[in-house]
Amino acid sequence: MATVVNGSFASPLANAHYPSTGALHSNGLFFQLYNGINAVSLLMSGLLMLVLYDQFKYIWNKGSIVGPSWKAPFVGPFLDSVNPKMDKYKAKWASGDLSCVSVFHKFVVIASTRDMARKVFNSPTFVKPCVVDIAVKLLRPQNWVFLDGKAHVDYRKGLNGLFTRQALETYLPGQEEVYDKYFANFVETSKNNDGKPIPWMPQFRELMCAVSCRTFVGHYMTDAAVKKIADDYFNITAAMELVNFPFILPFTKPWYGKKAADMVLDEFSKCSAKSKARMAAGGEVTCIMDGWIKSMQDSEKYRQKIAKGRTVDPSEKPPQLLRDFSDFEVAMTVFTFLFASQDATSSASTWLFQLMADRPEILAKVREENLAVRGGDRNQRFSMDILEKMTYTRAVVKEILRYRPPVIMVPYKAKKAFPVTDTYTAPKGSMVIPTTWPALHDPEAYPEPETFDPDRWITGDAEKAVKNWLVFGTGPHYCLGQTYAQLNLMGMIGKASMHLNWEHHVTPLSEVIKVFATIFPQVRSHLGILALFLVVANQYSIRTTALWSSQSDRERSPLLTAWYLK
Repeated sequence: MATVVNGSFASPLANAHYPSTGALHSNGLFFQLYNGINAVSLLMSGLLMLVLYDQFKYIWNKGSIVGPSWKAPFVGPFLDSVNPKMDKYKAKWASGDLSCVSVFHKFVVIASTRDMARKVFNSPTFVKPCVVDIAVKLLRPQNWVFLDGKAHVDYRKGLNGLFTRQALETYLPGQEEVYDKYFANFVETSKNNDGKPIPWMPQFRELMCAVSCRTFVGHYMTDAAVKKIADDYFNITAAMELVNFPFILPFTKPWYGKKAADMVLDEFSKCSAKSKARMAAGGEVTCIMDGWIKSMQDSEKYRQKIAKGRTVDPSEKPPQLLRDFSDFEVAMTVFTFLFASQDATSSASTWLFQLMADRPEILAKVREENLAVRGGDRNQRFSMDILEKMTYTRAVVKEILRYRPPVIMVPYKAKKAFPVTDTYTAPKGSMVIPTTWPALHDPEAYPEPETFDPDRWITGDAEKAVKNWLVFGTGPHYCLGQTYAQLNLMGMIGKASMHLNWEHHVTPLSEVIKVFATIFPQVRSHLGILALFLVVANQYSIRTTALWSSQSDRERSPLLTAWYLK
């Protein structure tokens, strides 16, 4: 049987004479939508979805607390963060006990009142210090300030003993040595400049850096290294701004900050190695690093005796048995001390010099007290006994720290959902920031809080407002160096009062606050930024009324005239 093939047959689907039952109608809705889809529309649709998600997430996180009803897509109040204004901070703090903002991917909860701030400080179960995103990269993730639990305690138990009264007295000779040198340099610099004004903020920063380094690492670091750290530390400060690149990209602020941080860590690591060798050879403790390393070595000697089965007298057991920390671990820890002190003390010293000049009656009392506790001999060296007798000078320092607190906010990160109040829970991963300014300017605790009044610490009730004194934080991460910081500032301004005099040429902006990591006098005029300069009384008699320096964000300094006392 033969098979006949019909070669003319074609499938209806392949034959143009037959309409396809599965074909799309050109006038159908799906056909129009399909043809309208392209890369641009997909991109715009995706962007719209992201904007909506960003808004929804912000509103959800905001909940019932005070904050903008919506945020600028993705960036939020970015421009305000780039150039922060003190008056806007104050408005935010006054808006509610808890308020919020959202900048880029950061959702920020701000705790403004004393009690809200204290709750954050005292909630280590829910929050941990975070500074800013880039801080972990600069200070290193394994830095003790970022650790919790036993790991954090292992560090802290060895560090507490470095700030006792006995330990602090050990550091005084090195600190006064630095003040002698820099006060002389200040005068010489002005003399060489014919008494003309020069920007002085960099000199204050270098002075405070030198004092810190001498206290922390003694003479293990050269003067050249100290100056380089002081100069480059500005890059670390700039990298730590609240809003910055979260990644280290070449030639950005974080990139320059990382390079500076690496240099500082390298220098401190070298100092640690030198200290370990010197302490092992029986050297005398002269700085914080020496004290910590000696405690490590004493602990190791004790453990070795016990391991060998020797009978050890209880008096030979160190107060704290410490593990051995590597040079880099020591360097990271000392770096955090510098991080905590550098900008804060630079701010405090600037305000001290300016406000003392503006209030000559207060400066006169400081000078009188410092001479009196030394029996009239202004060249008598520091001692703890002398510093502890300086009641009025202490009151001046405490008041400057209250009136112009160097640290106005302390960022924490929520490790998990944090029930801050009965009605609001900060989401995991959010930044929770307790503020110090409102507590330190609370009229119930400090009557007339906008008045600089050291007497409130002597005849007033300021000392009773313990819960409001948040200058150094509170809770498990309170500042270890708070006593050291106050004694250091007392020693500095006391010595300056006996050996120098200075005047401040006041402008309307003299006490306007500029926020840059900490707070400084803005003191700008239409011609530029006012500057500090020093002249020697024995050689010059200079009074000026219009002295200006070039405008620069790095040169925020009060306009002062200073000279050696005869």
